[in-house]
Amino acid sequence: MSEMSEPAELKIGDQLISLPVVTGSEGEQAVDITALRKQTGVITIDPGYGNTGACESAITFLNGEQGILRHRGYSIEDLAAHASFTGVAYLLLYGDLPNEEQYQVFDNLIRANYHVDDAIVQVIQAFPKDAHPMAYLSAGLSAMSALYPDYGEEKEGEHDMAVIRILAKISGIAACSYRKVIGQPMIPADPGLHYAENLLHMMFGDQDASDEFRLVRAETLDNLLIIHADHEQNCSTSTVRMVNSSNANMYTSISAGIGALWGPLHGGANQAVMEMLDQIQEEGGDTQAVLARAKDKKDPFRLMGFGHRVYKTFDPRARIAKAGADAFLAQIGKNEPLIDIAMELEKSALEDEYFKKRNLYANVDFYTGIIYRAMGIPTAMFTALFAIGRSAGWLAHMVELKNDPARRIGRPRQIYIGENARDYVPRDKR
Repeated sequence: MSEMSEPAELKIGDQLISLPVVTGSEGEQAVDITALRKQTGVITIDPGYGNTGACESAITFLNGEQGILRHRGYSIEDLAAHASFTGVAYLLLYGDLPNEEQYQVFDNLIRANYHVDDAIVQVIQAFPKDAHPMAYLSAGLSAMSALYPDYGEEKEGEHDMAVIRILAKISGIAACSYRKVIGQPMIPADPGLHYAENLLHMMFGDQDASDEFRLVRAETLDNLLIIHADHEQNCSTSTVRMVNSSNANMYTSISAGIGALWGPLHGGANQAVMEMLDQIQEEGGDTQAVLARAKDKKDPFRLMGFGHRVYKTFDPRARIAKAGADAFLAQIGKNEPLIDIAMELEKSALEDEYFKKRNLYANVDFYTGIIYRAMGIPTAMFTALFAIGRSAGWLAHMVELKNDPARRIGRPRQIYIGENARDYVPRDKR
């Protein structure tokens, strides 16, 4: 719970009002303006909500100035190094890391629900072959609301089965979408495999791949799912919370989040990074020319994978992803030309005063795509994999919202700047 500090005072005209100041557990402060309009008739305006706290949350702490990311108090570095994705999902949902018995119950429930329902497969098959995987994913989650109309009422012990089904099936829906795109039959889920292993199994089968390659790839993918699991009140998480605040069901709310994540300024950025690196390679690999274009205000070119809405220093997830890319490529003995271009581009940007002055460091999207490419995953699937990881955070935020006694439907205000009152004129006299 937040603590109350000395109130803030706001003067509007001749009226002086007192507004509560709340302080979070990490010392962050916010002025509570809940009663502002009621007392004064005035609202605040904050385009993009960059200075607006829409809720109090105990799930994720993010300090963009210091490059800190913690889930329930645990650093992202420790979780990526030691935990599994399903273990992190449990942490986000319930507040603590699971003990062995709790983990086995949770993990077994997810495995038992890997299977993608035939009705969802039919939805996927109805799409054109060249549809984006995020379109399949959004439709598949919406279809689940028709298949499982309990909307969170069905329980298995402490576990909401809507939560379990979404975690379990979102990866299978993504895999089925990939199989549809490449024109190959769906591969049934294997409950004997852990989460990332099963996702890769359903995508590739891998009958001809070595056991060592399958293990390394699954471990690396599991790590990527962890670093994508939650990131505080970002665009897609805020979308999920907003939709769910109307008491919309979890499946529909997640589908809305997938739509928000799809955008190239959010989760779609990892796809955009790879497309940019491909273009740089095709044009000769001149990174200095690329940086010059990025600094030219008259050039529409945008340097993807650098800078972040919140981080003003290194993105801690980017450090993990970069180390993961180096380790994975070294372990599989694969030379990925784009990694050389990416590293040269990052090095040049770090030495460039333009980028240093603006705190434009490589972010998580800059390196994740390189790893996915080395795994043999097509570019169009990158954002779908991001959505699989982020589903854990989306679900945790909905559970938190459900248990919030101060829960209200999201309803932002606006400042109207349109025409004033006008008389209606019949069409024949306009």
